[in-house]
Amino acid sequence: MSSSVRLFRDQKYHELKGQCIQQRRLFEDPEFPASDESLFYQSASRRKVEWKRPKDLCEDPHLFVNGISSHDLHQGTLGNCWFVAACSCLALRKTLWQQVIPDFNEQEWDPKNPEKYAGIFRFRFWCLGEWTEVVVDDLLPTMGGKLIYCHSNVKNEFWSALLEKAYAKLAGSYEALDGGSAADAIVDFTGAVAESIDLVQGKYGEIISEQMKLFEDLLKVHKRGGLISCYIAVRVESASEMETEMGLVIGHAYSVTAIRKLRLGERLMFSFKAEKLFMIRLRNPWGKREWNGAWSDSSEEWKKVSNSERKSLGLTLENDGEFWMTFEDWCKNFTDVDICRIVNTSYFSIHKTWEKKMMRGAWAKNSEPLLDRSGGCFDNKDTFLQNPQYIFDVKKTEDKVLVSLQQEDRRKYKKEGKGDNIPIGFEILKVEDNRSYRLHKLTVQERVATSPYINTRTVFLKRILKQGRYVLIPTTYHPGIATKFILRLFTDVPSKLRELKADKPKMTCWSLLCGYPRRVTQIKIHSAEGLQKQDRSGGADPYVLIKCENQKVRSPVQHDTTSAVFDTQVIFYRKNIDSPVIVQVWNSNILCDQFLGQAVLAASPSDPREEQTLQLRGRGRRAAAEVPGRITIKVFSSDDLVEL
Repeated sequence: MSSSVRLFRDQKYHELKGQCIQQRRLFEDPEFPASDESLFYQSASRRKVEWKRPKDLCEDPHLFVNGISSHDLHQGTLGNCWFVAACSCLALRKTLWQQVIPDFNEQEWDPKNPEKYAGIFRFRFWCLGEWTEVVVDDLLPTMGGKLIYCHSNVKNEFWSALLEKAYAKLAGSYEALDGGSAADAIVDFTGAVAESIDLVQGKYGEIISEQMKLFEDLLKVHKRGGLISCYIAVRVESASEMETEMGLVIGHAYSVTAIRKLRLGERLMFSFKAEKLFMIRLRNPWGKREWNGAWSDSSEEWKKVSNSERKSLGLTLENDGEFWMTFEDWCKNFTDVDICRIVNTSYFSIHKTWEKKMMRGAWAKNSEPLLDRSGGCFDNKDTFLQNPQYIFDVKKTEDKVLVSLQQEDRRKYKKEGKGDNIPIGFEILKVEDNRSYRLHKLTVQERVATSPYINTRTVFLKRILKQGRYVLIPTTYHPGIATKFILRLFTDVPSKLRELKADKPKMTCWSLLCGYPRRVTQIKIHSAEGLQKQDRSGGADPYVLIKCENQKVRSPVQHDTTSAVFDTQVIFYRKNIDSPVIVQVWNSNILCDQFLGQAVLAASPSDPREEQTLQLRGRGRRAAAEVPGRITIKVFSSDDLVEL
């Protein structure tokens, strides 16, 4: 656990506990009192809630009874099955829940030393990129001597009820937890990267190839410590918590507790007419009401499998509320799955290690366009580039990139009548290989990826990107909205992700001596064709070199071709506007590269901005002799340094 843990409301657990023990009293939390204001943000209950401590509810209270398990949990009267499903997932992974419940042994009741008990507990949640410690007292809401919200199926076990109280404090009230997303809770418990998949839209129930790809992906996520939950979306409000014919509850979060690919023996192959079974096990947070189709607890399928075969396959029937399904049935019956990946960034791992960069940012309003950072999505052509901009490099020929954009948790604003997630998303643009200032106008840059725009806390995208430099622009859907976010980028090799803050080169005292840029020029080298053949097979290995004053940018080499597509972009801030920009084509050789020709450009603002094809010439000024080959380029120049 990182030593840098933020204290919620600046409450220091050890200090508060020490004071209570010294004064021989039990802790009462002034920041989240045992009253209606902690229960509700708008409507108070007509029934009287009594706040009781665990010792008032049972003889021998414990944080855990026989360890922690996904079967410990029951939902209660709050509509937070998603929270209970997330807790069920968390309970499967010891390394994860020990981060959320730190020093759990030290927090446990000690019957031998009752004087050391102070009625205070602490939990940790991952909030917008940092671990945050939340302190609570052990006064829990009850009616008729029973807990009314999340509770254990063992009467004297209280970890889930206390964890829920800490999470409610973070959200502002218990009522703020009514309705939510299991993925959000899992991210808050683990710092995982969340991805939501619409099974209906992706036609996973119909296209077997897509189904198999998803199965392999989920199997990998599960094996590597990730957490998965799923649900059937509510299409009409009245259908919420109704049961389907197959016994599944609509609008209800289920946790995935196992995924198995099973090779069947000869006898079972004959029975099931298949060589392999693709199986998934789920748990209903209510601890009852299960799937009643194939492989349900009393189905025909189980009767074909002996106890010893069940054991060897890892398919067993036990705790109520948990059940197996075939993956195909799961794809056909559920509509949405939330995948929370624990992305591996450790160098000591046998699995793939990702390079991670995280940036904290905010969309902020300002009447001055160059200072505004709330431009809205790409459709808002005039303001889109006013959003925060982040630059990164893909160093390999191709690299798989994972991007996660997460907005701040807005539930705490429910008391003010706000609290809903804002629709967010992001664009990825391929930009000039040497760009280091903010984009002000889209000309030659290429839009390579657009995330979905949705009102979920996290938006996730996986993409394979080609070598080059990229700008990632996180946005709210509508302009003029202010809120905080974090951006996480995972690549195979370091990406050097950083925010672009400056609009143009800085004026310094050196500028007076050495001069300050007077013109900005942007060039895109599209292609070169008809180049001189360089090897026996009749090909060449061309690349372009673009020179301007003391700078030069080189494109990647294109192999075995005399007609190469480069799509290389560059930008120069020019002090000497009479000095031309020179675009050279070279052939890559092991010993010595060969010059194939060049184009000399004045690159002035009055030059045509449309694509042009130029004849290559030998070295020297514009009138040098022609050589084989032509180059297709686009050039933009402006004397306003913040135009491009």
